[in-house]
Amino acid sequence: MYFCYGEKEINTLKRRDKRFAGLIERIGEVKRPLTPDLFTALVKNIIEQQISVSAAITVNQRLLDLCLGEYTPERIIQLSVIDIQQCGMTMRKAGYILGIAESVLTRQLNLHQIPTLTDKEIIHTLTQLKGVGVWTAEMMLISSLNRPDILSWGDLAIQRGIMRLYRHKTLDKTRFERYRKRYSPYGSTASLYLWALSKESE
Repeated sequence: MYFCYGEKEINTLKRRDKRFAGLIERIGEVKRPLTPDLFTALVKNIIEQQISVSAAITVNQRLLDLCLGEYTPERIIQLSVIDIQQCGMTMRKAGYILGIAESVLTRQLNLHQIPTLTDKEIIHTLTQLKGVGVWTAEMMLISSLNRPDILSWGDLAIQRGIMRLYRHKTLDKTRFERYRKRYSPYGSTASLYLWALSKESE
């Protein structure tokens, strides 16, 4: 499963911005895999914070093996914080993952309700969890819930993509918000292309 967008989103972005139109034409279709299971997405997002992609893949696989191939709150809660930490992450991250599992099992967090909420409500709900900040919540809105209008100020790759596309040496929040409004209501599709552009510049 991939993030779902089509001609409507592409044509709107092309019409509003000539440089973005050129970027879309050059890159073509961008496929971003989805993780529809919200608990799995939360665990993976905690693992992926501030480490390389290759390291995240290794840590994720080790923890998956401990969970018999599937992340569930019931399987995570059977592990100790040391079991989780020894997969290759910090004790703090291990504690966050256990805390999220406990929140689901005690029904402090109702994952089934999340898809019915607005973007702002979801961000507010998820950021009550230790280890989940605004950026993590925004990534879940795109990669789990296929929400159409997410452009994350907290994402350095998005900032880098905008600066490269428009030849800015710096990017402040005011200028960023102008681009967010220009891309709306298809900010998530814009994010896919800005990520692709940012990756080229690495």
